[in-house]
Amino acid sequence: MSIRSLDYAEPFFPVKYILNEKEYEVGEKCIVFNLSEEPIMINNRPLDFFRSVVVTNTKIKQIKRCLIIEKFMDYMNEAALFEEVKKTWTLAYDATHEERHKGISLWRSRKINIGNVAVNMCFAGSVPLKVGLHQTHWGGPPIKEVHTQIVGFGTMQQYYYQDLTSLYREEPMAPGNSHIPMYDENVEYPWHQYETITPGIFMATEMQITNELGCE
Repeated sequence: MSIRSLDYAEPFFPVKYILNEKEYEVGEKCIVFNLSEEPIMINNRPLDFFRSVVVTNTKIKQIKRCLIIEKFMDYMNEAALFEEVKKTWTLAYDATHEERHKGISLWRSRKINIGNVAVNMCFAGSVPLKVGLHQTHWGGPPIKEVHTQIVGFGTMQQYYYQDLTSLYREEPMAPGNSHIPMYDENVEYPWHQYETITPGIFMATEMQITNELGCE
């Protein structure tokens, strides 16, 4: 059993990593993101794997493994927050050197690993973002990936082809929301991209497909 503070999104958003706790009491609003195949119970209702929700003034129970993102609603002046984020985080292109990130208004926090999971946050600073359609992910072998909106509003888009005219599915994302995982049983993805509705911050969570319940 453990509750550990993670600093990858500081000084902006404190994040807690909770492992094998019977219950955890929540006060102020926070985002709870489930990293386990076993559901977290909130007032006797399940929060399933790779799903997230905003929680306040209650206890979450039967926690196998989760993240809790705090203070996501503390910034009344989002424009000022975004300016500070740009000074602190790294341009995505400088981190990845992917051609589709070149010239894009996308900044990344540092990425950390917790067992078989890698997590970081991103600031998407333009509307539209035009981050580029992709099926594979930078930096390693096949992963289970999902995005969680932290500040602002976005949408996750899926396409038939590597062509913006072939859009067939969109999932709007508000603070606290994670899109439905897009990978299939072979951990393969459709052409997809995250797009902005407003400038905003989202969290990217990547899980290696082996040892799914692995942890630190």
